[in-house]
Order: sequence, then structure tokens, then C-alpha cells
Amino acid sequence: MIQAAQFVSDVASDARIFRAPGRVNIIGEHTDYNDGLVLPTNTALYTWLAIKPRTDRVVSILAKNFEEQRDFNLDAIEPSNKPEWIDYLKGVCTEIEATGITLCGAEIVIHGEIPIGGGMSSSASLELVMATAMLAISDASLPAQEIAKLCQRAEHTFAGVNCGIMDQFSIACCGEGQAILLDCRSLDTRPVVIPEEITLLITDSGVNHKLSDGGYNQRAIECQDAVAIIQERYSSVTSLRDVSPKQMHSVTEQLGDLLLRRCRHVITEIERVKTVFDALNSGDIETVGQLVSRSHSSLRDDFEVSCDEVESLVSITNACKGVLGSRMVGAGFGGCVLSIVQAVHVEAVRQQIAQEYRTNNGKSPWMHTVASTMPAAEYSAT
Repeated sequence: MIQAAQFVSDVASDARIFRAPGRVNIIGEHTDYNDGLVLPTNTALYTWLAIKPRTDRVVSILAKNFEEQRDFNLDAIEPSNKPEWIDYLKGVCTEIEATGITLCGAEIVIHGEIPIGGGMSSSASLELVMATAMLAISDASLPAQEIAKLCQRAEHTFAGVNCGIMDQFSIACCGEGQAILLDCRSLDTRPVVIPEEITLLITDSGVNHKLSDGGYNQRAIECQDAVAIIQERYSSVTSLRDVSPKQMHSVTEQLGDLLLRRCRHVITEIERVKTVFDALNSGDIETVGQLVSRSHSSLRDDFEVSCDEVESLVSITNACKGVLGSRMVGAGFGGCVLSIVQAVHVEAVRQQIAQEYRTNNGKSPWMHTVASTMPAAEYSAT
């Protein structure tokens, strides 16, 4: 993979450069599309985009990661039967123009640093950098929250992924050096500083997930099915966010084992988010680690989105001195593992993981120490 500095130096001198970070969710998995709470932060891994306007309505894109060149006309955009990377960008342009903004054509080069399929929001980062750049060269602007919403709509319609708002919102709105408690129903946020005593360490299992393959959307459907059953007794319920443990247990028989476990994960995960936010504010790092590990157990047992490789990696990380807790991040079915590590031990932990875990191709895993960074924006070397 090319380095960011090389990318910046290689693009045309008259191109404008934009970047959007990846996102790491400390806790709150599969709660966003259930109107719940999440606790994400951005990380200093970016999707980079160089852009020059054209005088016509053609958008021509070179994806450096794939060495693929694709073009589309802004006047003739349609979703594909089998979505791929270009469809995310088509969707973003479509949703921007649906707001009444007229975009101009563009020559674009894109380079991504974020592991694809690793649960760090490479797709949302791609959407946000595209939206930010296309608006800028078209002399248009939208509020950050609106950009996040339109990028979410693009992913629903053009990529076929029924995602919640967390990824796009964090990348568009989360400030540097902090995480945000995001209410995915109201979009209200509360910032929290990550204590210096801990480091967020990301390790890639080497198993890539693809959300459009079906497992993610199936979990969303199961949650909707559970809500429909619960509504028969509690008409005020509109999502799993509204369901109390007592209400859930009162319809155990109607839900059946599978939907009961799906409900239990979402309901308990929302409570874990609240507690971790308070623990970060008070500097209670032990509680943060414990609840991150409980989140993983719930994702594995009740939501069934883990896999053997992730389980092996979680077991290895949790055995390292200084690791307070670990869990899979992202939608599941592979991807990365987040570990809450006492900062003084992070280098030793990295070394131990590299020695004990091997990906499917026999290599040591990719690792990244999270440094919370700014939202999507135009890049300036100064």
C-alpha cells in the first residue's frame, strides 16, 4: 500500500486534496440501527482523495488500492445489481443532488489507508471524503449532520447495506482527542476525553467481512421482527431502544430463542454504553475494560457475529499483561479486534500479539494504535 505522503506528492499540483478518517467504536455494536446509543471515536487512518473539476458532468475516478479506473455520468446514475466500491460514490452524488445542489464533473484519485472489511468504517470514510470534496469543488456546502445523513442514505440505496447512522456521523462530526456518546435517535451528542492511562489498540484478524453479503442485513431484519412481536403487547415500542428488560422477558415465549437473544444483546449493549461513558468520565478504566469484554461475549453468544479467528485473537489479547478487555469491532463476521490496554504496556502487548497470532496467510497481524483525529475535511500540509 502506498503511503499518504507519497499519494499527496504524486497527485497533480493543481488538485485539491481531502481526507476522511476511519472510525472505531469503543462500545455500542448493532445498536445504531435500533435507535440506540454508541460511543465512537475517529482514528488517524484516512481515505485520501485528490480532485479537479471538469466542465462536463462526467466523474472519472482512479482507485489506487485496486488500480481500477471507473467513470460515470451525473445525469445517468443507477444502482448496480452487485454493489462495488464505485456504487458508494454514485450514491453520494445522487443523494447530494437530491437536496437541490447541482454538482460538476470531476477527475478524482482515491487512496485508502483503512483496512477494508475490518470494521473501521472504510466505506463510510469513502462516502464522507467524496461528499466533502464534491461539495467543495461545486461551491456548495451542507451542515455536517446533513452530509452524514445523505451518506447513510447512499449506503442504503446504492450499496444495499441497511446501516445505522453511527459511522457517517462520527466521521463527519467527532472532534479531535475525544469520543462521542451519540444518541442514534435524536442525534444528540456528548463528548468524552479518553483517559491518558489507556490506549485503544486495533488488531486485524485477517478475515474480511462484506456487509452486503447478508449477515448484517439479516440481523437488522431479526431486530425488526422482534419489535413487531413486542409491539403486539406494548404499542408504544417503535424500536428495541424502547424495550425494557421486563418487557422483553414478558414476551419470551412469543419471541422464541433466537429473537430473544438478539433483543438481549441490543438492550444490554445500550446499558453498557451508558456505563462506559460514565466510567471514561471518571477515569474508571477497569470498568471500561470489563464492559468491553462483556460486549464481546454478548456479540458472540447472543448476536452470533463472531468467528473462530476473532475468538482466537480475543483470547490471545486478553491473556496479555496490561489488557483490560477486548472485543470484536464493526458488524462482525471477521474484521478487527479492539483492546483496551494500559498505556505503559502497549508496546509489550503489540509484540506478544505479533508472536502468538497468525492470519490465514501465516503473517503477523496488522495493528494500529488509535489516535483520535478531526472529522472529514480538506487537507492542508501547513
